[in-house]
Amino acid sequence: MNTPHTIAAVEGPVAARVAAVWALLENVCDPEIPVLTLHDLGILREVREADDGQLEVVITPTYSGCPAMGQIEDDIHAVLSEHQINARVVTQLSPVWTTDWMSAEGKQKLRDYGIAPPHSVKTQLDVVRFTANPPSPESIACPQCASVNTVESARFGSTACKALYRCLDCKEPFDYFKPY
Repeated sequence: MNTPHTIAAVEGPVAARVAAVWALLENVCDPEIPVLTLHDLGILREVREADDGQLEVVITPTYSGCPAMGQIEDDIHAVLSEHQINARVVTQLSPVWTTDWMSAEGKQKLRDYGIAPPHSVKTQLDVVRFTANPPSPESIACPQCASVNTVESARFGSTACKALYRCLDCKEPFDYFKPY
């Protein structure tokens, strides 16, 4: 369920402003994984005009405690300020972010960067549920040699979003972006 970003269904000057903001934000990178853009990750959800006429950029964190959200907001403001665009950044927690929102291009960028991309998770997105983490899929392909002869070394890798794996064939360690 790779949900594309939302573009307001309006015409005229508002649509042009919204489109201009999308174009500017298209290349803003994630501070933790700089080969991915906010769009690749599905964090950048919507650009809209608020009731007061100000533009709003809606972002959804990968998880509610994500330490990068402050930096992401600052990066969005910096890009828009460079172009004299005033907009609010709104953090939206529902529906909860899922790795299914990542673009196919983003998943390939992860693989090319040496991080195994997440598998799809078909979850109901409009309900917050507290459940145990599901077991990792049986086969996580090594991003170096593509072998599925891999083992999880640690549930948490360089960030809470990733697990640390090791390939038993090429012996290389790698991060796996956990599905949510």
